[in-house]
Amino acid sequence: MTNATLVTMQGWVGTTPTLREIGGVPVLNFRIGCTPRHFSKTAGAWVDGETQWYGVSAWRRLASHAAESLHQGDPVIVHGRLTHHTYVNKHGLEVVAVDVDAIALGHDLSRGTATFVKARSTTDPDSEEVATSAA
Repeated sequence: MTNATLVTMQGWVGTTPTLREIGGVPVLNFRIGCTPRHFSKTAGAWVDGETQWYGVSAWRRLASHAAESLHQGDPVIVHGRLTHHTYVNKHGLEVVAVDVDAIALGHDLSRGTATFVKARSTTDPDSEEVATSAA
């Protein structure tokens, strides 16, 4: 997709990530909450702004890996293509929803630590199964 608007956002997984299949392709969906902070000179302290909510979709291998890694409440970094759509909500009001089609997802390591486990490729000739059977 050319001329796509790419964004990177930092926030918290706001809903339980849901993995499903569409046409045999895994897709993961969740909402991310991003709360901006600024320093208020009048209050002399950091102040939270209004939380902004975005839908996040991840596809294929990213969806499968993220489903095993992300949980509601986790701090995350999301990088992807920004999209929007308009719909009429249950109150009859027209609403614009802003979503991110994720290219990359990960835990926000400024908030804690993580351990990376490399996924084994089914086509990798150096995988443990092949190495073990050759011994």
